[in-house]
Amino acid sequence: MASTLFILNDAPYGSERAYNALRLAAAVAGKDDQQVRLFLMADAVACAKGGQKVPEGYYNVQLMLGKVLRKGEVALCGTCMDARGLREDEVIEGARRSTLAQLADWTIEADKVLVF
Repeated sequence: MASTLFILNDAPYGSERAYNALRLAAAVAGKDDQQVRLFLMADAVACAKGGQKVPEGYYNVQLMLGKVLRKGEVALCGTCMDARGLREDEVIEGARRSTLAQLADWTIEADKVLVF
């Protein structure tokens, strides 16, 4: 099984970087024999905030993240969460608080690492 690690740094809205990363991660996760892991750092931890309400016709990264979670793993930098006041109980189901040590392990284990 091939494994791909996606590392996101940008906020969920304001640019399309997180949007494009999540689109690609979901597409890869939808393929057979693919393991997808997604690590959210810096402002990207807000992608996993539950209860997002966006204007009609605008993309919702929370829903997009759910597509990745169906077949992959999503972790958030705990230090980045703390810096932004994001509590674990505010994060969507399936995503979890993590550490830089976990990111290091995932990086070593991955066949490909894509950084957005």
